[in-house]
Amino acid sequence: AGSQGHFELNVYKPLLAYSMLQSVRLMTDVSRSFTEHCVIGIRADEKRIDELMQRSLMLVTALAPKIGYDNAAKVAKTAHANGTTLKEEALRLGFVTADEFDKLVQPAEMTQPG
Repeated sequence: AGSQGHFELNVYKPLLAYSMLQSVRLMTDVSRSFTEHCVIGIRADEKRIDELMQRSLMLVTALAPKIGYDNAAKVAKTAHANGTTLKEEALRLGFVTADEFDKLVQPAEMTQPG
């Protein structure tokens, strides 16, 4: 019934097409402006990224299989409270050596898909 125009919606098709084309033009303009004014010239601050990654408390999940959940939670809580890194606290608390920590906590591998 609707395809034959019984609901008299067919009269709106030109308006729908016009609105759709106008929206596409608007999105095109937004994309160009965003690229020109925001994206071009962006550079990653690799030093800051590395610093934030080293301070990420989420990395503690890699320690849990070795030192246990409760000890891993203790490392994370202590690091957060003291404003230190997980590595500093795991070493200070004596749960792992520096070499063990470096082997267990490898952010690049932890963030890869699969």
